[in-house]
Amino acid sequence: MKINKRSITRLALFSLALFGALLAFSNNAKALTIGDGHELGFVNFGIPSGDADRLIYVNHLIGMALATSDKADGQNYFRSNNAFSPLPPAVLAGHVNGTSTTIDLGSGLYTYLFAKYDGPNYGSEVWYVGDLSGVITIPATAGGYGLSGWTLFGPGVPGVPDGGTTAVLLGAALSVLGVARRYIMS
Repeated sequence: MKINKRSITRLALFSLALFGALLAFSNNAKALTIGDGHELGFVNFGIPSGDADRLIYVNHLIGMALATSDKADGQNYFRSNNAFSPLPPAVLAGHVNGTSTTIDLGSGLYTYLFAKYDGPNYGSEVWYVGDLSGVITIPATAGGYGLSGWTLFGPGVPGVPDGGTTAVLLGAALSVLGVARRYIMS
């Protein structure tokens, strides 16, 4: 069994190119903005704003028809015209709170981001982040008011896949092993 150094060099270059392509097409680093394509809706004013209250607000927006408004729970809700499917209910289990404009979503663990802007003066933005991973940023201000804090909520369905990234990486790894075996064995 003779190992061809040139073949191994080609295999290494091929693997490096494949890995670079996978990274280039990943859904990392994203900046969310008010009214963008990830906006689920807006809650005016979003007070009280404890974790359980925020959960109620997000789940109410999930249940609304596209581009509608509603009054419930002492709030005014405005659902965006952005269609996301499916929209599982948000749950408190595993939620994360913070105050920074930079948020690490991890690898698809969260589905909704609730951001509260300046207490009683502005309101709360809700974004769908179920198709995002990695580090994102959100606006520091909205309507001239500063960010008070945010909450990430996961989906109500356990075991939701992370958008296929794991399957793609597994397939790429198996392909590289198959190619490597072919070159090493010949």
